[in-house]
Amino acid sequence: MKGSLIIICSLFCFHLSIAQFKSDKISIAFNGVTLAQAFSQLDEVTGYTTYFYPQWFSNDLINKSYREKDLEFILEDLLKDNSINYFIYEPGRIILTKNNSIYDELPEGFFGKEEKAPLAANPANNASPIFYQSSPNLTTVKTETIRIGKEDKANDKKSYILKGRITDAVSGNAIPDMSILTSNNIVLGVTNETGTYSISLSAGRNLLNFRGLGYESDKKEVIIFNDGYLNLSFNESVEQLEEVVVEGDIYSNIEEVSGGSEEVGSEESKTIPLVLGERDVMKVATALPGISTAGEGATGFNVRGGRADQNLILLDGATIYNPQHFFGIFSAINPFSIGKLDVYKGNIPPKYGGRLSSVFDMQIRERDHAKLRGEASVGPVTGNVVLDIPVVKEKSSVMIGGRGAYANWILRQLDDEELQNSSASFYDGVINYAHDIDENNELTATAYYSNDDFSIASDSLFIYNNRLLALRWQHRFNDKHVGELQVTNSNYGFNIEYERGANNDFDLGFNMNESTAKFNFNYLNNSGWSLNYGLEGKWYVSEPGSIKPLNAESAVQTTSLQQEKALEGAGYASVNYDLTKKLSVDAGLRFSVFSALGERTQFQYLEGNPRNRANITDTLNYGKNEPIKTYGGPEVRAGIRYLITPSFSVKAGYNNAIQYIHMLTNNTTVSPIDTWKLSDLNIEPQRGQQFSFGLFKNIDADAYEISLEGFYKTSTNVLDFKTGADLLLNENVESEVLQGDGRSYGVEFLIRKNKGRLNGWLGYTYSRSLLRLDSEFEEERVNDGEYFPSNFDKPHDLSMVANYKFTRRFSFSANFIYQTGRPVTVPVGNISFNGAQYAVYSDRNSFRIPDFYRLDLAFNIEGNHKLKKAAHSFWSLSIYNALGRNNPYSVFYVTDSGEVEAYKSSIFAIPVPSITYNIKF
Repeated sequence: MKGSLIIICSLFCFHLSIAQFKSDKISIAFNGVTLAQAFSQLDEVTGYTTYFYPQWFSNDLINKSYREKDLEFILEDLLKDNSINYFIYEPGRIILTKNNSIYDELPEGFFGKEEKAPLAANPANNASPIFYQSSPNLTTVKTETIRIGKEDKANDKKSYILKGRITDAVSGNAIPDMSILTSNNIVLGVTNETGTYSISLSAGRNLLNFRGLGYESDKKEVIIFNDGYLNLSFNESVEQLEEVVVEGDIYSNIEEVSGGSEEVGSEESKTIPLVLGERDVMKVATALPGISTAGEGATGFNVRGGRADQNLILLDGATIYNPQHFFGIFSAINPFSIGKLDVYKGNIPPKYGGRLSSVFDMQIRERDHAKLRGEASVGPVTGNVVLDIPVVKEKSSVMIGGRGAYANWILRQLDDEELQNSSASFYDGVINYAHDIDENNELTATAYYSNDDFSIASDSLFIYNNRLLALRWQHRFNDKHVGELQVTNSNYGFNIEYERGANNDFDLGFNMNESTAKFNFNYLNNSGWSLNYGLEGKWYVSEPGSIKPLNAESAVQTTSLQQEKALEGAGYASVNYDLTKKLSVDAGLRFSVFSALGERTQFQYLEGNPRNRANITDTLNYGKNEPIKTYGGPEVRAGIRYLITPSFSVKAGYNNAIQYIHMLTNNTTVSPIDTWKLSDLNIEPQRGQQFSFGLFKNIDADAYEISLEGFYKTSTNVLDFKTGADLLLNENVESEVLQGDGRSYGVEFLIRKNKGRLNGWLGYTYSRSLLRLDSEFEEERVNDGEYFPSNFDKPHDLSMVANYKFTRRFSFSANFIYQTGRPVTVPVGNISFNGAQYAVYSDRNSFRIPDFYRLDLAFNIEGNHKLKKAAHSFWSLSIYNALGRNNPYSVFYVTDSGEVEAYKSSIFAIPVPSITYNIKF
């Protein structure tokens, strides 16, 4: 009867005593009918009877016509887009089977013999049928059987590729890191961050186990006949336990090859007491060994004895030249928008370049594109908010974040009249759009802007801002090979508006613009090695300084220094390879080239004489985009790791780098009005190298992490200034600066407790940072050409961060910092000349200000942890500088009536209480 199924088991062959019927040519048309209706229509025309399950076919309508075609041709064409095979069984019958095929001969050697009697009507077909035997245990565990693909008799492959995507059954979000294993727990593959996978399966029956962290495990019987796709959904595991401990990669800090790297999560900064209750991942990083600042309120970071301009700070791949608000007191990045911060202070990967000391790589947090979410906080001087807004559900969303300061009301409460008339404010905003185009393509775009303006007891208004745009397209070639294109633009500038109502009011400005294009590729091989490679190009445009009258009454003349331009390019590759189970290496090479370009004027100086205006011998004029000077060279990045035990490793590393951009400053600490200078004919790029060696140990899995790491760094062409240098609006700035040698070394110790009611870390660093400015000419020699401490040389640096949880809702946090006082230059006497007294100063940086220490305390209150509620709240009550330590920020000297008086300035000399309210919804 038509519509009934004749079950033909592919385990058996059918010997046909008659030749298979060959039909005459057929002409037929199918107009707007389903496939089931098409077979009924075909039966009427040919007189055949077709046997099948109607449920196998969809209700999609087809429109096809055939003229003078064989029956086999029509059947092949009708069934080419689904998993149905056909078999013509004796004249007048067509049998359809799903996935598998019906064979009319046994495969060669089926009975253990090399030869067999021919049974086939078509002896040219040598393909073997796919046999499988159902498992007797499947019915007891209710394992779902899934058939994939369509068996092809012309295909004799022994294995096939199964691809697909695994998602959350409720939200539809991708499930990354879900393992797909055989019945004997051999891992076949793992889903990536987009939930996709690709595995190789033997032809026929396969029993697969699916296991994912936080999701219900499941088994599937997959019978595969050809390459195909299988998308699955899983529910979260909702088993209620007294305590659930989830651990993953507990030995990652031991097993990774590179030393000197840290990861700081945004949640990690939530309970750490910081100034005025503001969360800040950058400040948390400074509490780690090897990272410090020149002083409280100082802008910039010093990593392993390096200068602040030797740090590459990135947000979604784009450079930020000044990542801090209000002289370093606050971060310039909205803390709720950051997912994590990766810090590299040792073996910097080759994909990063252009700086000698470190990389701070901040990444916008990931989103699920499913629901409207948000996070906000209100503190004493700032307010923050971030919103995640779905655009196309499950595919794209936009994150919008903003933050503003309202600090002026605090200044108005102070007793000092000058401070009451001061002002200080800042704001920043970020927009990020993420779009999952398909399972292999993802597009993200980020826009960021920050602005500061302040006038503290002065007639000058200081304004500085950052702006960046970043676009990234990520493409997955296959499960092993991923590539991305990044295009970014960064801009940093400042202005000083000086207004006293006289005829010398002015507006002084500076601007730096950087554009980058980068191709980055990652290839992961299953044989224990991975490859990262790419190309990068940068275009710099600097406006080194300009001044113009602030109003019509000003007599200041408009002046602008010549624009500076440069092009930097680099190619890089690195390989991470497991030589043995215990020994791994990470070796990479970056080759960079930098060319300073015109249109510019460069000065030549008399050889064998000090570089000053009096010794200029020639003026060279370069045309538009004409190369002025080209620098470059190889940069080696190498690391090695040996596992003594699974929880104890030894690491060593070496890297060298070239930096083509310099910060011009003659302050003892970095300020927002420091300018940047590109290398050119007279100023060479900085070059540096670092050696490191460390021991890394985990105790009780990852309950305790202990590390001890030493480093030794050298650098050349480090830029510093001559005594009394004038750097602003100086067209001969190379005559005001010196380039010397740097040297730093130290030991870093860290013990971190990750589990239990009490968690946190204790870090200690002993390090020295020294500088030598030597020359045959006295005016270019500092401290007789001997090494002397840099402005940020702090031999002892101790930090403790601790958090104690009384309950899930209540916790107490403490943060303690101790640092050796930084070096300063002080007057040691005076001389009288023409009736005036002048101070005589010591050798540069031969004295130190008092040691720095500070204790911060906080009590944290979280809202209840009910699952079904509109929002989750978090209160933090903190005291910054709880001991009231009057830590000097700087020491300066004033000559008054022939007497030299010493003064010290402090940022926060008293305890500063604050209360901050956070809400997440």
